[in-house]
Amino acid sequence: MASSAASDETNKTQESLSQLCKIYWRPIYVFICRRGHNITNAQDLTQEFFMTIVQGQLLQQADPAKGRFRSLLLRALQNFLIDKHDKSNARKRGGEQQFVSWDEWMAESPSHLSLPANALDVWTAERFFDVRWAATVVEQALRRLREECELRGRRRVFDTLQGTLSADRDEVSYVDLAKDLGVGERAVKRLRRRYRFLLRAEVARTVGKEAEVEEEIRYLCAALAAGAQ
Repeated sequence: MASSAASDETNKTQESLSQLCKIYWRPIYVFICRRGHNITNAQDLTQEFFMTIVQGQLLQQADPAKGRFRSLLLRALQNFLIDKHDKSNARKRGGEQQFVSWDEWMAESPSHLSLPANALDVWTAERFFDVRWAATVVEQALRRLREECELRGRRRVFDTLQGTLSADRDEVSYVDLAKDLGVGERAVKRLRRRYRFLLRAEVARTVGKEAEVEEEIRYLCAALAAGAQ
């Protein structure tokens, strides 16, 4: 019984990891590209990296309940690329079974992140990874909020407020926004609070302890702020 319960728990953890990877594939892909691989090779390597996760190899190397999923995934990716480089006689990757189609990935996690013009000249692969990861976290929270607003017939409110949701309180005029939308200030404040709740929930999925959530949010916000410069 104990062995069966442990197996079920491992399967649940593996499924959770796989779902997270479907969302957070962009940081993986951009990191591989930045390491000098062309688009085709980067796509193949991204697929193969995720297959190692699905097959349980990542769980054999580290406990995802300890530490941030972001850091765990980056370390695993770095080791994966080193291993692929060392295996000079490895078979070609092209044509292998895909984890999921690229079109499906694109549809599930669209991105509107704009990078500085000089990013390709000066950013390291690790910085690309962190900025893209932070953007994905924010985009996931916004996607969930947009879906909630659509269900309530409040998509226009979301579209108007979307650009101000992550701004500091001092940068937002609730009075002006409420006036433009024809709603009360409480409705504007409520949407901002809901966004922050969803953002926190999204971050919580990628850290091992509740106490790490706020620190991870600060880190991600700093990464995005640095990425905008």
